[in-house]
Amino acid sequence: MYGSDAMIPVEIQENSPQFQNFIAEEANEGRKVNLDLLNEVREQAHVKSEALKRRVELKQRTQMRPRRFQVADLVMRKTHPYQLENKLSPKWLGSFRVIEVLGNGTC
Repeated sequence: MYGSDAMIPVEIQENSPQFQNFIAEEANEGRKVNLDLLNEVREQAHVKSEALKRRVELKQRTQMRPRRFQVADLVMRKTHPYQLENKLSPKWLGSFRVIEVLGNGTC
């Protein structure tokens, strides 16, 4: 800095504390323990992901309001994000007329 040459730690010959305290036998033992526990960790992750999927599904089911449409009803359709040109574009498209009721609230 300001006219002096920069020196990297290799040139200074100082080892980091992590390198100085490294013991190969302990590292190998820790690696073996981690390999032994790998299947258990994978199973725990799988259980957590399944629980999260169920919570999300339950929340979506409770927030959904069933609707019944009749023939000739006017409805609007929500736009997909790729259909929006900018942030001021309308969020709903329509109005569309129901021509056939298929059941379960779909048209």
